[in-house]
Amino acid sequence: MNLDKSTKRIAKRVKKGFQGYPQISIAYFGESANCATEVIVGYTLEEGATAQEQKFSSKNDVRKDETIQTTLLKVIERADAKTVLEIPGVAIIK
Repeated sequence: MNLDKSTKRIAKRVKKGFQGYPQISIAYFGESANCATEVIVGYTLEEGATAQEQKFSSKNDVRKDETIQTTLLKVIERADAKTVLEIPGVAIIK
């Protein structure tokens, strides 16, 4: 799957807003706001449950990495997530 198709499908799921559980959250981290070198995906099965997290990293921007974006989409689909949340922007790693 190409990068453009993956990012559009993820964005479409994010735009739907809260639809219930299970829920996937996506947060990007990097040394600057222009380049996210890490992404953390959180999976929450039900309200009040502790989120399970998985981290993916790259030397380049993970938002433009076709392999990572395709993997994120597969995680969302395989988890049968009803809600996908994306934290806006890139949090700075110090």
